[in-house]
Amino acid sequence: MSLPVHRVPTLAGVRVGEVVEVTGAEAHHAVAVRRLRVGEQVVLTDGLGLAAQGEVTGTGKRLLAVTVSALEQTPRPSPAFTVVQALPKGDRGELAVEVLTEVGVDVVVPWAAARSVAVWRGERAVKSHAKWVATAAEAAKQARRSWFPEVRELATTAEVCDLVAGLGADGLAVVLHEDAADPLPALPDSAREVVLVVGPEGGISPEELAALTDAGARVARLGSEVLRTSTAGVAAVAALMARSARWR
Repeated sequence: MSLPVHRVPTLAGVRVGEVVEVTGAEAHHAVAVRRLRVGEQVVLTDGLGLAAQGEVTGTGKRLLAVTVSALEQTPRPSPAFTVVQALPKGDRGELAVEVLTEVGVDVVVPWAAARSVAVWRGERAVKSHAKWVATAAEAAKQARRSWFPEVRELATTAEVCDLVAGLGADGLAVVLHEDAADPLPALPDSAREVVLVVGPEGGISPEELAALTDAGARVARLGSEVLRTSTAGVAAVAALMARSARWR
């Protein structure tokens, strides 16, 4: 069984044999919830590819002390996967972020699509974005990731089009659409960067679809079934990753 993972603000300058102290809520979770005890092994990561394995040598109410026995720098995964996720209603946004993180997505972009039922404005936007960030961090620890996904600020359709247009010649932008002529497996599998656009429950509007394709996106369908917005992205990413070096 793989070791539990906890995030620390930084591991810069840490060497084998040194003690790293985890404090605050992260330490409380490790000691009070996971019940880690002295002598157990744990992995600490900065979420930016650097991981330190070590032995728990001290615990407290909001303190976890780990003596480092090994350090590993994991290269950034390639190809990179970005999912533009239209805002779903209720808590389906957090569900989408959770499973996208677990499957390995590198960047999640919340999108204010024209037909999104949920609306992020003012204080609600701040709180909703913070929930997505926290959900991604917890899911990354559960998935034993050393690279945590980036959750960007809410994007407009124009900003999503700019993201698509900014991909290089070796990039691939895909818009999921149930009426697309091409199935997802028909798309090329040699891209170094993939941007996947997932619409809201009401679907992507014709104007948005036209703007995205004008920016360079390809339109593809998953299959004959119509998936919810909170699960469509995960299914598509899994299908694309299975054809890439990420899952080999």
